[in-house]
Amino acid sequence: VKGLVVMDANLDEVATGILRNTRPSYWMKVSYPSLKPLSSYVADLVARLTFFSNWERDGHPPTYWISGFFFTQSFLTGILQNYARKFQLAIDTLGWQYNVMKKSFADQETFTKPETGCYVHGLFMEGARWDDDAGCIAESLPKVLFSEIPYMHWDPLEKHKDDTDMNRIYMSPLYKTSERKGVLATTGHSSNRVMTLNFKISAKHTGKYWTKRGVAALCALDT
Repeated sequence: VKGLVVMDANLDEVATGILRNTRPSYWMKVSYPSLKPLSSYVADLVARLTFFSNWERDGHPPTYWISGFFFTQSFLTGILQNYARKFQLAIDTLGWQYNVMKKSFADQETFTKPETGCYVHGLFMEGARWDDDAGCIAESLPKVLFSEIPYMHWDPLEKHKDDTDMNRIYMSPLYKTSERKGVLATTGHSSNRVMTLNFKISAKHTGKYWTKRGVAALCALDT
């Protein structure tokens, strides 16, 4: 701006992005996946930095903004490792149990860490919504494309002890963005797909019903 730096293609793209509210493509080469416009992207980046700064200063938070992680799988592996060490179990024998909390759970002034696992928030559902009263997936409300998922308790458990009735479960993919596609990295993980979540469904629907609806969980919206 002061004329002290020679203008190049990258700086020109940044200037254009500020005018048009678009993300510079060369930023995204080293960024976490995002489809937000530039203004929302910067606000999201600041929120992520604040989340980790508070974590570094105050220690582990009682709840985790799961959407704020760059590499979410490493955090989840850490939770499994802590559980495996605590109960002296092999980590490859562990799985996850997903419990959606009541919406009133978020109204607490202070949160207490769970005995095992972690409380997470910041997820959204596309193609359906979570019915707080029925405790299962329900049809989206009219003209509502995305709905917020209440706080969840992700709790490790031994796979052979999991008594979940899979006939009453929808196995929903969790993506970082609504693009629903990514690049397979050398670590074996997708750059967009995070994991599979299990949501309870009502007796009048099957998992295939919601699969045909294209229901998925998202870490972030496009706005």
